[in-house]
Amino acid sequence: MNFDISSFESRAAEVVAWLEHEFAGVRTGQATPGLLDGVRVNSYGADVPLNQVGTVGVEDARTLRISVWDASQVGQVEQAIRDANLGLSVVSDDAGLRVIFPELTGERRAELAKLAKTKYEAARVSLRGARDEMMKAVETAEKNGDLSEDEKFRVKEAIQKKVDEVNQKLDGLFEAKESQITTV
Repeated sequence: MNFDISSFESRAAEVVAWLEHEFAGVRTGQATPGLLDGVRVNSYGADVPLNQVGTVGVEDARTLRISVWDASQVGQVEQAIRDANLGLSVVSDDAGLRVIFPELTGERRAELAKLAKTKYEAARVSLRGARDEMMKAVETAEKNGDLSEDEKFRVKEAIQKKVDEVNQKLDGLFEAKESQITTV
C-alpha cells in the first residue's frame, strides 16, 4: 500500500508561502507596495484593505504613489497610513498621495534583520511540526499493519527529502531578505 504524503507537501508549501508573505511586509531600503498590505482604511464605515480604495505604485526607490479612486477618501487613506505606525511620511497632492520611506539607520537595519530571522525560525518550527505529525502517522500506519517496515522507511525518507528541499527554499528566502535589509 502507498502512503499519501500530499497533505504534508501542501503544508510545506503553505509554510513557504507564509514566509514569503511575511518577508514582503518587512521593510528594506526599497519602497515596495507589499509594505502597505496590512494598512486598513475606513471607507464608508467599513475597514477595507488599502488596495480596495486605490492603486499603489512605485514612483522611485524610496517613494510610493497611491492613486485613490474616490478623492473624498484621500484623508482616510492618509490617516490609515499614519495610524499603521510604519515610520513613513505621507504627502497628499493633486494626483493622490506620496508615501516617502526614510533612509534606514544601521540600528533599524539590525532590528529588521532580527525580525526576519524570527519569522524564518517560526517557518522552520512550523515545518518541523508538520514533519513530526507525518512521521507519527507513518509509525501508526505501520503498527496498524497498513505499512510494511520497508515501506515505512521509504515513506520516512521521502518526507525527509521534502523537508530538506523546503528548508533550502526557506534558507534562500532568508538569505535574500537579509541581504536586502543589510545592503546600504
